[in-house]
Amino acid sequence: MSSLSRELVFLILQFLDEEKFKETVHKLEQESGFYFNVRHFEDEVHNGNWDEVERYLSGFTKVDDNRYSMKIFFEIRKQKYLEALDKHDRSKAVDILIKDLKVFSTFNEELFREITQLLTLENFRENEQLSKYGDTKSARAIMLVELKKLIEANPLFRDKLQFPSLKNSRLRTLINQSLNWQHQLCKNPRSNPDIKTLFVDHSCGQPNGARAPSPANSPLLGPLPKVGGFPPLGAHGPFQPAPAAVPTPLAGWMSNPPSTVTHPVVPGGGVIGLGGPSIPGDASDPVSKRTRPLGIVDEVNLPVNVLPVTFPGHGHAPAFTSDDLPKAVGRILNPGSSPMSMDFHPVQQTLLLVGTNVGDISLWDVVSRERLLSKNFKVWDLSCCTTTLQATLVKDPGVSVNRIMWSPDGSLFGVAYSLHVVQLFSFNVNNEVRQHLEIDAHVGGVNDLAFAQPNKQLCVITCGDDKTIKVWDAVTGVKRHTFEGHEAPVYSVCPHSKENIQFIFSTALDGKIKAWLYDNMGSRVDYDAPGRWCTTMAYSADGTRLFSCGTSKDGESFIVEWNESEGAVKRTYQGFRKRSFGVIQFDTTRNRYLAAGDDFSIKVWDMDNVNLLTTLDADGGLTASPRVRFNKDGSLLAVSINENGIKILANSDGMRLLRTFENFSYDVSRTPETLVKPKVNPITATAATAPISAGLADRGAPAVVTSGMNGDARILGDVKPRITEESNEKSKLWKLTEISEPSLCRSLRLPENQRANKISRLIYTNSGSAILALASNAVHLLWKWQRNDRNSTGKATASVAPQQWQPSSGIVMTNDVNKNNPEEAVPCFALSKNDSYVMSASGGKISLFNMMTFKTMTTFMPPPPAATFLAFHPQDNNILAIGMDDSTVQIYNVRVDEVCPL
Repeated sequence: MSSLSRELVFLILQFLDEEKFKETVHKLEQESGFYFNVRHFEDEVHNGNWDEVERYLSGFTKVDDNRYSMKIFFEIRKQKYLEALDKHDRSKAVDILIKDLKVFSTFNEELFREITQLLTLENFRENEQLSKYGDTKSARAIMLVELKKLIEANPLFRDKLQFPSLKNSRLRTLINQSLNWQHQLCKNPRSNPDIKTLFVDHSCGQPNGARAPSPANSPLLGPLPKVGGFPPLGAHGPFQPAPAAVPTPLAGWMSNPPSTVTHPVVPGGGVIGLGGPSIPGDASDPVSKRTRPLGIVDEVNLPVNVLPVTFPGHGHAPAFTSDDLPKAVGRILNPGSSPMSMDFHPVQQTLLLVGTNVGDISLWDVVSRERLLSKNFKVWDLSCCTTTLQATLVKDPGVSVNRIMWSPDGSLFGVAYSLHVVQLFSFNVNNEVRQHLEIDAHVGGVNDLAFAQPNKQLCVITCGDDKTIKVWDAVTGVKRHTFEGHEAPVYSVCPHSKENIQFIFSTALDGKIKAWLYDNMGSRVDYDAPGRWCTTMAYSADGTRLFSCGTSKDGESFIVEWNESEGAVKRTYQGFRKRSFGVIQFDTTRNRYLAAGDDFSIKVWDMDNVNLLTTLDADGGLTASPRVRFNKDGSLLAVSINENGIKILANSDGMRLLRTFENFSYDVSRTPETLVKPKVNPITATAATAPISAGLADRGAPAVVTSGMNGDARILGDVKPRITEESNEKSKLWKLTEISEPSLCRSLRLPENQRANKISRLIYTNSGSAILALASNAVHLLWKWQRNDRNSTGKATASVAPQQWQPSSGIVMTNDVNKNNPEEAVPCFALSKNDSYVMSASGGKISLFNMMTFKTMTTFMPPPPAATFLAFHPQDNNILAIGMDDSTVQIYNVRVDEVCPL
């Protein structure tokens, strides 16, 4: 819905409220999704009208939209459940448990079991966490305070809690002004026209011989707008006849086409999308409502004063600053070959897909740095391929990944290769990766791939060296459309939708930009991109702003924002080097920032300012033109580095995300872990997903979050996917080798920058790429093997010397020591399963260190007794066993900072 339509809804809401149509007002608020009436919501909660509360919320969010939405719905349903128990209405409580609360068991099974056990109590207040539950009225009031905070923090409610400050009866005033305008335009104006209806244009009766002056210079109306802003295609466009009026997002691009161009039509199977003379689409579709643009377009310059809606004791979130940008290096990954394309999972935001220049694809858990999936390129069924592809594979088997991308819901991912082929893999609810579809899509390379949902049917869109764009059914692989008209290889595609209009932008290597509806009627746009060579296009995450990034053959690079209403460049961003080293890639995040890799750095712009905002160097090591990719919420940024590596940059939210996932990671063989015993009221649970926009600006939803009954949010680690494939390799029989000669061994002296009398403890990291030592002076030493030509795996080897590693801060991990009896100290340490933490002691307090920063996270348990042995739980990094010098064993729980003796 356009900005003008949104403003009209506000005018109608004001009119309905003034006319006392209260139920209609709230129905329109809910159906439009433009204004969330907090007062109405409060009244319904206080009255316990739970069905109406959820119905009203449904116009703005769904249960699984994000973690705030999840918690809002959980709090409401939990309160409804407790009220049923309080009335001893067991049958209703069971019904609520099964129908309303069961959905949360997916994210926290233990919490659901604990809620279910409340049914066995005569009074649920016997539960320690609910012992302070008062009466129904006070419980609702307490819950409402929490709900208000969650609503204000929820990004889906942003700009929806404020009603514009309008003069009384604004809609009536505008209608009167319109009637006045009609009267001035009338050929026979009358001093006091008799207006009996608004249903038709006004016209005066008997002529009086006078002609009304033109309204062009009316002091009330101001100058008339210029004609031709959004003309129909038939009036100005070269493609005649048109089956339908041009949709608003494309109309401006076609107002003044540079020349008359005709393109052939290539039918491609069953029609989906915008076929026929009408434009299909359900205006009531709640998904469409959530993705409608909410900003005011440039043509509307009316000042709007808004009355802020605040909640008691809770301020508004601060505006974005450059500190929101991911700057700190959180992780380093080593795919083994040069990354060409990357994409974060739309739901599990710490999963990263990587495609490389040798055709390899891999799936990484950026928390543990573990490669969950690794596949080399191979054709699944060569007999089904065209003879052209078969001949090409024989002649030149080398292949590169041009694009790798998740589908909007993360259930599929697609890979576009430099030779003919597109492969789709499924990533299902059981966390299995399976081969889904293989498509011999184009003659030559497949240069780009994207997912779209015309008519709510998931499709994959590809483009290639054969100068075509093709649309494929993502479920069956059937080709739905083929778009021809480019005169050069098609470089990129950007599908999008606005106001229920589905369309695709495409760019070619001759710099041409074209746009297509799903109707096989040819291109609607023919414009030149800045640079006139390799160009990609992307919308901001909210779908309201269009950008393109391109590089010319001479190395000159551009990022521009387009004015869609005019088909012209709105602003050009400054800051690129004069001659870029390669084709520039870019990405957008938070509806606020643009980032591009150039000149061995990441350059960042505020979307509203053409000047460079900041430059990120990621602690050095970036490639000349780094590849860049943000995760959905912009807290993580993947960038390519030298020696075929990837750095994961994080802001403060991203670092917390990595740490929290890391602390609560678990194996695929286990169910979600039992969380800490609850301590305080109320029962809470949260989870996170997010709305999705299509095209190159595609973002996924965030990761799943859970919390215990004390409201302490915990993010469960990603379940490791299992790749399901047939393997013909037989198990290998290993023969033990007896080492009897010195020549069978190789020695290597580890370099050290710090003096240590002796090494007291030594261990390999679990990844096998480093050695951690604890010296007698309580100092830890870490040596890492780097991936290079002599050591392609980056694992420990005696053939290549490792390098002693220390963070740039210069911090040294040093244990607390017992100054009274240092010679009696028994040094000990334990490394967490994912190599991120080390628990250590040297006769004094036990210390917990962060292996990435060397910072001391906590110290505890001063002697006596002193620790002599430490061991992490094999499946839970938060549980530690501690052996003491008095022969006792203690169990330490990191989550609650408690020590329990065995």
